[in-house]
Formats: sequence, C-alpha cells, structure tokens
Amino acid sequence: MIQTLEAVIEAGGRVRLLEEILLTGPRRALVMVLDEPAALPGEAALLAEAALAEDWNRPEEDAAWAYLQSGQ
Repeated sequence: MIQTLEAVIEAGGRVRLLEEILLTGPRRALVMVLDEPAALPGEAALLAEAALAEDWNRPEEDAAWAYLQSGQ
C-alpha cells in the first residue's frame, strides 16, 4: 500500500519522518522537496483535515473504496 508521510529534511540531508510508520522490510521511497520552510509537526494534516473530511465522508467515497476493505 502506498502511504504519504510528512517529513523534514534537515540541512545535512537527514530525512526525519514526522509520524511513525511500520514496515515489514526495506521499501523504496520518493522524496519531494518543497520550496518552503518546515512546518510544525502535523500542521499540514491538521489544516487539511476539515476540508478533506467533507469529501471523504460521503457514501459515494465509501462505495468507491469498498473493494479494499478486508473480507470483500
């Protein structure tokens, strides 16, 4: 499953994830460097949550993603 995580790239190039991720082994990753300073941890998720919830919490969305639910 593809996951999107917020991270901060420090001046020396070290990538620091701002949330925990559990992996079963090594995985490839893509890194996109944004032209803006690092935000507070989780700030982007908090700011987007209400707007995304309007779109995600609809019966049409549940139906569209139902095939991904376990046991179906």
